[in-house]
Amino acid sequence: MPIDPASAVGAELPEVSFEWSASDVALYHLAVGAAADPMDTAGLAYVDDKSPKVLPSFATVAASFHATEAPRVSFPGIDIDLAKVVHGSQQVTAHRPLPASGKATTRTRIAEVQDKGSAAVVIQESVTTDDSGQPLWTAHSSIFAKGEGGFGGERGTSNKVAYPDREPDHRLSVPTLPQQALLYRLCGDRNPLHSDPAFAAAAGFPRPILHGLCTYGTVCRAVTDAVLDGDVTAVRDYSSTFAGVVFPGETLNVNVWDENGTLLIAVTVAERDNAPALGNVVLAI
Repeated sequence: MPIDPASAVGAELPEVSFEWSASDVALYHLAVGAAADPMDTAGLAYVDDKSPKVLPSFATVAASFHATEAPRVSFPGIDIDLAKVVHGSQQVTAHRPLPASGKATTRTRIAEVQDKGSAAVVIQESVTTDDSGQPLWTAHSSIFAKGEGGFGGERGTSNKVAYPDREPDHRLSVPTLPQQALLYRLCGDRNPLHSDPAFAAAAGFPRPILHGLCTYGTVCRAVTDAVLDGDVTAVRDYSSTFAGVVFPGETLNVNVWDENGTLLIAVTVAERDNAPALGNVVLAI
């Protein structure tokens, strides 16, 4: 059905209560490339049996970690075929260090629906609190739906990061695994775009692609390790747009500029002449 912005914008989605364990956190970290060297004690801190350190990007999977069905894009005033949808952007603001296990509740609303003409962008805001009602994190995310524009809504604005006109302070080469999407889907994202060759072909891709949020988490982990000495508690806010496709097994070129406590990051794919992967990446410390 056509998007109805009058019904969609401001709509409250059903709240979700959930819990997670240290094993869930460890699996997520493995799925974003942590502990690749079993002799590296710093990397092993991500998969500690009882109290692993927790990347703030874990917030993107915590509420749906145990999902086993493909997601549906069906909200008040919005009903979109999953094959038309890609992740547009993601932001996580950590109000305090994420615990290795816990219980929480997420409340989500549709913050904005943008009409790009040939596509629609749906922006959600989620607030997550622990079981005592104290805030854990706030997230903003958007999805980009091809062919769903033209419903007469506002076009919206875009905020582009101005990268410094100088060489980056850090250059990282971050490999991904050929089976990384299959591993990451065990964190609750069962979209067949990342596991089913026929579904990927129908969506216009030559093979399944890596989850955008897997790339997002992989970059968060790599920059935290290389630039912040592995201190996950130093990351206060982390945001990016999804600028292109990454295929599992490709290598990410990650350039980082340190601008007075804010890390500006550009991510491209090495094997495809530095094709863009993540853009407008900002990590606040």
